[in-house]
Amino acid sequence: MVKIYNFLCTEAKTIREKVFMEEQGFKNEFDEYDEMVPHAVLFMEGCAVATGRLLPGERSGDFIIGRVAVLPEFRGRNLGAQIMLALEQEARRVGGKRISLSAQCRASGFYQTLGYREIGEAYLDEFCPHILMEKSL
Repeated sequence: MVKIYNFLCTEAKTIREKVFMEEQGFKNEFDEYDEMVPHAVLFMEGCAVATGRLLPGERSGDFIIGRVAVLPEFRGRNLGAQIMLALEQEARRVGGKRISLSAQCRASGFYQTLGYREIGEAYLDEFCPHILMEKSL
């Protein structure tokens, strides 16, 4: 079951700390948007196992998905796709027409299977190669 919160709940924060900070070594994980934007959290048997967030884009109808994370022991079960679909549905609900995201290059194939296409060249976010991707809703 995926639940949408309108703030950074404890469950989403814990998943992001485990995946992005502890596992991947990112330092700048949290920002001023976290307390103001929707976060999706996927629960399995009462445990929070995946998350992502949805930010408004610069133009009307544009949204940005970010901070998509699945706990390591739950990967390979299509849970990331469920988070993405829940966030896309939330964007559509509030008039979304297009979604962009900054994907780690190693995960771009996953996003392509969901209909996202790469835009431009790869760049570094902290130490990790990323690529901008987008999808029309």
